[in-house]
Amino acid sequence: MRDREARVALQRTLYASRNPTRRYLHTERRQWIEERIAAMGSRRCALEVGPGSGVYLPALSRTAGRVLAVDRDEAHLEGARGARESCTAPVDVVLADLRSPPFRDGSVDLLLCSEVVEHVVPGPGLLDGLARVLAPDGEMILTTPQPFSPLELLGRIAFLPGIVHVLRWIYREPVEPTGHINLLHRRDLEAAIAEAGLEVLERECLGFYLPVIAEFFGAGGQRFLARMDHRLRGSPAEGLLWTQCYRLRRRGGTA
Repeated sequence: MRDREARVALQRTLYASRNPTRRYLHTERRQWIEERIAAMGSRRCALEVGPGSGVYLPALSRTAGRVLAVDRDEAHLEGARGARESCTAPVDVVLADLRSPPFRDGSVDLLLCSEVVEHVVPGPGLLDGLARVLAPDGEMILTTPQPFSPLELLGRIAFLPGIVHVLRWIYREPVEPTGHINLLHRRDLEAAIAEAGLEVLERECLGFYLPVIAEFFGAGGQRFLARMDHRLRGSPAEGLLWTQCYRLRRRGGTA
């Protein structure tokens, strides 16, 4: 439980990090998601799978008349409950798993699954449960890290003995293991999307990180990395960007 609570506390910290690049990487993804939510117009029911600290629930509540927050981790649901006071629509919190959300088929017309699938044990039918509850005219926003981005590659050594203590000293804020066990290459993720009967409306990659520049060059380093971020988008080297972002609908849907 202590590790789970630490991850929730970390999620709250990231969007207000004192490190400009760390803050940029997370707020850029947040902006991309919230812009898509706002563009969807009025919706009946929104579902977020894996709400974490609840950072997206207020944006969902401004779009949907009812909001559902589902997680298999009670500590994360506590974070969602804490975000209710910032929401303008009712928020129901449900303990359940991504693979089998306990809702009627086609009952959700806005579904958000951000930075979740990388924490789920790999296997067939990864997105089937989400596709099942998505309405024919609904849309789904899905984001997950890219496996060969510098941030993920370096994250594999960041928690070796001694290194994590240096990182915590540099950042002077929580640095915790990511818990990523299912990093999907584009071809594998899009195969899972197609297998679930979903199709891609929009795809974009974003978020460039380089060590040393991010840690020691402050705001100037962040501006340089942001320029590189935009140059790499849509290029043959976009696999270096941290996050892959999708807007999806059911195949043949009317969103």
